Amino acid sequence: MVMPSQTALSPDAGSDAGSPTTSPVRVVSAPVVPTAELTSTPKRRSFTAKYKLRILDETDHAADTGGVSAILRREGLYPSALTDWRRARAAGTLGALQPRHRGPQKSPNNPLHAELSKANRKVAALRRRLDRAEAIIAIQKKVAALLDEMEQTQERGGKS
Repeated sequence: MVMPSQTALSPDAGSDAGSPTTSPVRVVSAPVVPTAELTSTPKRRSFTAKYKLRILDETDHAADTGGVSAILRREGLYPSALTDWRRARAAGTLGALQPRHRGPQKSPNNPLHAELSKANRKVAALRRRLDRAEAIIAIQKKVAALLDEMEQTQERGGKS
């Protein structure tokens, strides 16, 4: 896009009386137009209890209904959020004004959990010992059977 210069002409350019007075041409780039597609992922807003109480206090002291709407527009809030916050404040639970974490909730720590995990580790160690002991006993039985067989073959071989 070509636009005429907005700067004043220098005194040197005005000294040439024979040339017509034309303004120099300046090229201006077009404004950057944002794309219609969203580039970043949206992030859910969370508000602290202090912020919620401040907004509730401001809206309670607003002189007219237009004042409440102006506060909501300024903060980018919906009236339903204000209603929910008022209900939580009326219930007397400041903790209800804290933002809740989304997703699965962590289960409370069970005092027996540590004891159970210790017992499970001990059971696993004892099972490994038992497996080793059973393997040793099986080998000893085979060795005893082989020795008996060797002894019997020697006795047969010596008598015949």
